[in-house]
Amino acid sequence: MQRNILAAAASGVADFIAGQGGHPDDVFHRAGVEEKALGQPTLALDLGAYVAMMEVAARDTGNDNFGLLFGRQFQPEMLGLIGRIALAAPTLGSALDHLARLFPFHQQATETRFVRDGAFLRLEYRILDGRIVERRQDAELTMGMFANVVRACLGPSWMPEEVLFEHPRPEGWRQHEALFDAPAHFGQRTNALVLRDRNLDRRMPGGDMARLTALCGTLVGIAGDTGTPALLDRVKAEVRARLPEGYPYVEDIADALGIARWTLQRRLADEGLSFSDLVERVRRDLAALYIRQRHVPVADIGVLLGYSEVSAFSRAFRRWFGVSPLGMRAG
Repeated sequence: MQRNILAAAASGVADFIAGQGGHPDDVFHRAGVEEKALGQPTLALDLGAYVAMMEVAARDTGNDNFGLLFGRQFQPEMLGLIGRIALAAPTLGSALDHLARLFPFHQQATETRFVRDGAFLRLEYRILDGRIVERRQDAELTMGMFANVVRACLGPSWMPEEVLFEHPRPEGWRQHEALFDAPAHFGQRTNALVLRDRNLDRRMPGGDMARLTALCGTLVGIAGDTGTPALLDRVKAEVRARLPEGYPYVEDIADALGIARWTLQRRLADEGLSFSDLVERVRRDLAALYIRQRHVPVADIGVLLGYSEVSAFSRAFRRWFGVSPLGMRAG
């Protein structure tokens, strides 16, 4: 089933690709996105195609930090209804709460949360559709978009305390810390901005309760629902999130999904899978993605996939692809 994102999320992407030395028409064609759809902010795009477009754009422009830079300049008003909702909220705290609660209507199959973490707050974001494996550019541009919502209230010099990313550390990671002026941590369970618990009662410059209510109704009406993925794809997403912490326990995955362990195992059996089969699939798909990132050491890939020893990862890799990790890189 197709999961959607409103086309406003790609506002200005053609000009940005061209400005980075790329070829917008080629990018759109290769990703399966119709350029004419990008000019209609309330039109739905396929989420998988949108995410792929950002990955293709990074390769086409030769800018590995394409998403990071695109997100840094992406202002809330460009984001369409969800951006206008944040700007119409009465306070910064309300803006971030509305952004987190309603973002899955703007972008389906997505989890966004605004939660307390000790003395700090976290604005979290991750795609729940386990079929979308390569998604680094999307994560980085979304963190930039979210940061600009805060800056709309606190000014352009505001920076988070930390920024978290679920993908491995990229080669140009120092640019991430420079642009956010904060430590960047990679291989995390989710993507997140970490901010101090202050200024939440600061008034948004364009706050308007009547407008906020109307915009919320319009967004929900257009989207219809949040497009919760099928159980199999949700399980893949939860497994992926936990792999850097070690081999995931089926009980923890079931708890995260709000179902009993035996129910999860039965549902997987209905798909012809065991839990270990599914973990194997997720590991294999991520291994195929990460091994192409030559700056990431093989030992680090093993850790990201939940292996305590590089030898165990190497044996699994050879079983999946018929060649060792170093052998695939050499080829």
